[in-house]
Amino acid sequence: MSKLTLVPAQQPSALASLVEDYLADARAQGLSPATVKYGYGFPLRQIFLPWAAATGIDSLEQLSTRVLNQYAIHLEEVGGKKGQLKVASRWTYVKAVRSFLAWAKKEGEPVAGEAKLPKLPQTEVETLSAKEVDLLEAAAGNTRDAIIVRTLAESGLRREELARLGVADILEERGKNYLRVHGKGSRDRRVPITPRLARRLRRYIAGRPAEMASKRVFLGLRRRPNGEVGALTPSGITQMIRNLGERVLNKQIHPHQLRHTAATQLRRRGMDSLDVARVLGHSSLKMLRERYDHVTPGDVHDSMMRALRAED
Repeated sequence: MSKLTLVPAQQPSALASLVEDYLADARAQGLSPATVKYGYGFPLRQIFLPWAAATGIDSLEQLSTRVLNQYAIHLEEVGGKKGQLKVASRWTYVKAVRSFLAWAKKEGEPVAGEAKLPKLPQTEVETLSAKEVDLLEAAAGNTRDAIIVRTLAESGLRREELARLGVADILEERGKNYLRVHGKGSRDRRVPITPRLARRLRRYIAGRPAEMASKRVFLGLRRRPNGEVGALTPSGITQMIRNLGERVLNKQIHPHQLRHTAATQLRRRGMDSLDVARVLGHSSLKMLRERYDHVTPGDVHDSMMRALRAED
């Protein structure tokens, strides 16, 4: 009988161990498992560390700015696991490395290099007109979907936030109505809503059959094999909005476009940038200005005409 040769398991490099410490710290800070796994874990574990290993880099001290520039070039020329990467994906992957290095430096580790972000192209944020929102709502096949369209378009909630919305999160205080939103990083916020939307939400919940009682506001339309009706999932919201957009507007739309729409309308109606950021759950005004403080060609034309009339 041949003797079995045991091959010792390869120990992770010092760099890989430090990455795992960083990801564990991110979880301890309250970031969601999905954010840690896909937003930081995938770029670092599946893209950055394999490149570092292939390049002979196994410690933080080796990550000079020149070396990190080579990583950025690698992403541009070779791409990720599935080939050529768009600039937005390269930005995301480098951003994960920057966040890791910032954490390591804060922890007292010897960080000497800087990961430079690629320049993102300026793209126009796609929004829907008030008429298009009305068409989507009117064509929704049921009360639930109609209210979802209106809630997203007025409140600017993310699809995950809408899916997590609970019955107890519809609040009324001193005659004012709010949604208590459970946002990113376990940060809750209150989003004001109109009395009309509040009444519609409460009527929708009250009108459900007794056997469909749930702590969640929005439920699925189909029963599970055990007869229960589960909460609507983020992917279910996306699919519903996408199907509705293709059927009614003959184009692909995403729940985030309704978030863009809400933010744009609030800014156009004169709402302060800081207040809009609070409603949307942004931690800084920088992100708001980058994504939502945009104007359409029609806005520019109207502004120009007002300025020219002032000179008459």
